[in-house]
Amino acid sequence: MRAVAATKNRDAVEPLAFTIEEFADAYRLSRATVYNLWRDGAGPARMRVRGRVLISREAAENWRREVEQEAAA
Repeated sequence: MRAVAATKNRDAVEPLAFTIEEFADAYRLSRATVYNLWRDGAGPARMRVRGRVLISREAAENWRREVEQEAAA
């Protein structure tokens, strides 16, 4: 029972970092597109935590602003 409560509580917390899959879903991109953006030097900043690749919410927002500015230019 305790594990269920912890899972529900975890889902209610706004994440401070995204997994690649979560970032891709949030921005309606495929995982391949995210990797291609990184390959081209145009993706969001990322960090490694114990082998996991994460994208902070701040990095995601900065990347979005950059993409919007490029589109407006």
